[in-house]
Amino acid sequence: MTLKTLIVDDEALARSRLRTLLRDCASPAAEVVAEASQGAEAQQHLATMAIDLVLLDVHMPGVDGIEVARALRSRADAPAVVFVTAHATHAVTAFELDAVDYLTKPVRAERLQQALQKAERFLKERRALQAGAPAAPVAPTAPETVLIQDRGRAERVPLSEVLYLKSEFKYLTVRTATRSHILDGSLNEFEERYPHRFLRVHRNALVARSAIRALEKYDDGEDAEGWALRLDAIPEPVAVSRRQLAAVREVLKEAR
Repeated sequence: MTLKTLIVDDEALARSRLRTLLRDCASPAAEVVAEASQGAEAQQHLATMAIDLVLLDVHMPGVDGIEVARALRSRADAPAVVFVTAHATHAVTAFELDAVDYLTKPVRAERLQQALQKAERFLKERRALQAGAPAAPVAPTAPETVLIQDRGRAERVPLSEVLYLKSEFKYLTVRTATRSHILDGSLNEFEERYPHRFLRVHRNALVARSAIRALEKYDDGEDAEGWALRLDAIPEPVAVSRRQLAAVREVLKEAR
């Protein structure tokens, strides 16, 4: 299929680059049928044209890309949405809005091609369901994930595998039992969105409630009266601040 595509970006050079990259993409191919420099203009095109795919910037004056994507969620014929942005800070929100992919600028041709393939699969599956294809068994609810961007590649890491998140400089370290990932994001965002899953133990750290094994005295060379948590599956302790010590003890008491 050829994807009828709307490019939405407030920068003319960014739209031009996407047009150039799309010309070299195949299987599926993409045809640019419209462009918009702001969200309100994009919404006008979406209301009057048949569009399969929206390549959508996040930060724009007026109506931004998040608002455009949120408005599309209620439409049964909504196009596939791929966010294309210079910032990775909205990746979690983007996938909660059912975006099929999230590309960071400068976009590479191979990543754009992968996004087109994801969009094609999404549209074909939806059309098959709408055409009355036999219903598949109801699948379990998809697990909550965090999107990790690594060298132009996107990877979903299930939140159930995350043992702690630690703020270091401008980034977050996302620790699982086997790997440490780097994420451009905010601890506050995770704390507010997943209070049932993560516990604040320090101004720079959240830990998975389910991974807490023990609270113990910890001398880091600076504070001999310090405390730290031991977590399942990893050797390194996670420091607990005095301010959060009572909350941590309460969680441990509830778990007994």
